[in-house]
Amino acid sequence: MQARRIARELALLGMSQLSEQPQKTRPQKLEGLILSAIRTLTTDAQETLEAAAAELKRGSDRLMKSETRATDVTAARDMVAESIEVTQSAINRLGSALEIPEFIQLANRKEVQSYALQLLSQLMDNVDAIDARLNQAMVAWQVKRLARIDRDILRTALAEILFLGIPDRVAINEAIEIAKRYSGDDGHRFVNGVLRRVTDQIAQEKHALDSAESSSASLS
Repeated sequence: MQARRIARELALLGMSQLSEQPQKTRPQKLEGLILSAIRTLTTDAQETLEAAAAELKRGSDRLMKSETRATDVTAARDMVAESIEVTQSAINRLGSALEIPEFIQLANRKEVQSYALQLLSQLMDNVDAIDARLNQAMVAWQVKRLARIDRDILRTALAEILFLGIPDRVAINEAIEIAKRYSGDDGHRFVNGVLRRVTDQIAQEKHALDSAESSSASLS
């Protein structure tokens, strides 16, 4: 597990503890927020496993009660299939939870905490500018309407690109990997699409600015 990846995840988990207006969070509380946010990993895994167990029981009960009626049997099998998908998701989340000892060990490193706090600080200071960029890239959609985990992943990646000098490709790839761990089935595709639109717009703006400056210089 790479130190900077752990720092990103710490920042992401820390954001889940912040208010809906992260710029109003008191900076001195950040370190405590980040360290306590590690608990969300175990809570998330436990809740997902409980949901999977409930879904499997529902599907099994319906299959047992359907007897020989074809329509009921088909519906029950579909329910069981959906339950298996939920269970697979739970197993994946459990795999993440098994990394917690290593996660905690790395999270206690000074350089990991330093980068996580730096990332959170930049996000809080610039959340309005970050959200404006995201809103511009999402047609007929708004940042505030997104699932919180997707919104936080997007904000984190854009904070790295705009204010911490992380290359677009690196930040986007890391955001995709984090989305695969914490978001829904299609979350990583959504995150990838939005971030690529944002970075394309930034590149176009930079090109237009460079062209304007070049034209101005040639005229003078």
